[in-house]
Amino acid sequence: MSRDSSGRFPRSVSRRDFLAAAGVAGSLGLAGCARVTSSEPKEVNIAGSSTVFPIAEAVASDFVQEYPDINVSVSQTGSGGGFSNFFCPGMTDLNNASRPIAEGEQTQCSDNGITPVEFTVGTDALTVVVNPEADWVDCVTIDELRQIWRADGAERWSDVRDDWPDEPFEFYGAATVSGTFDYFRETVIGEDANHRNDYSATEKDRTIVRGVRGSPYAIGYFGFAYYSENPDSIKALAIDDGDGTCVEPTLETAKAGEYQPLSRPLFTYAAKETLADPAVEQFVRYFIEKAATDLVPQVGYVPITEGEKRENLDRLDAALEDVA
Repeated sequence: MSRDSSGRFPRSVSRRDFLAAAGVAGSLGLAGCARVTSSEPKEVNIAGSSTVFPIAEAVASDFVQEYPDINVSVSQTGSGGGFSNFFCPGMTDLNNASRPIAEGEQTQCSDNGITPVEFTVGTDALTVVVNPEADWVDCVTIDELRQIWRADGAERWSDVRDDWPDEPFEFYGAATVSGTFDYFRETVIGEDANHRNDYSATEKDRTIVRGVRGSPYAIGYFGFAYYSENPDSIKALAIDDGDGTCVEPTLETAKAGEYQPLSRPLFTYAAKETLADPAVEQFVRYFIEKAATDLVPQVGYVPITEGEKRENLDRLDAALEDVA
């Protein structure tokens, strides 16, 4: 996709291609700042992580109250799917991600003249869930999760512990384009094995909720926000910290650094080249400010600290100097 004479992407082209390819999950008419005076439509296009989606959606909902002249499209495509299919090809301005951008994605972006700028927008407690009827399990070790989720791993609950039911697992988890999949594979499975592929993989986290809710022998994983929406219909498992202490996934344990190793930072990435567009800059600045407020825990995550907010704003200002 070619840029215009200012070095930016043609807004109408990027939006049309993005909507056609992604199937936008939420398209919100959001207001523009006073200094955005062009009569042309002002647009911000976002794809990426389903985990980060609730934060981006909530930010956009607040933004619409203040800036009614900017169109913001937010889509759930998975972190990797967003990078490879939309952000690095220059079709979106931001990409939400539940893990850092990968080296290959950096290269793809660079090859297309895209410079990703990273902003931390929250902390997640990646949550393993089972059916409420699974009264035999409340806490698991990382090694047990590895046995359950590795390729050629456990097939039945009793394969892991003798006193668990002699019944087959039903597996529900993140799709391979998901940053949650990448993080879980790296943190739980490790480098010496592969994530199993005989499971129901989806980028729609509420599909995992329905699957786990529908079977007493199901197990799944996703971002904490989707558990916090459904605490009565699915059960979150605590994680044994290695010393026999079971730590439950909560905002408090994630914030305190106690829920390890499944506590993880959440990001949004902006294309530095599109920050020259005042509408994109305004939304990114608003996103950073809101990421440090009570809005984030309201959707199920830990907000960034004031120090992290300052680092984000400094990074944004430095990027703006480069494109000025």
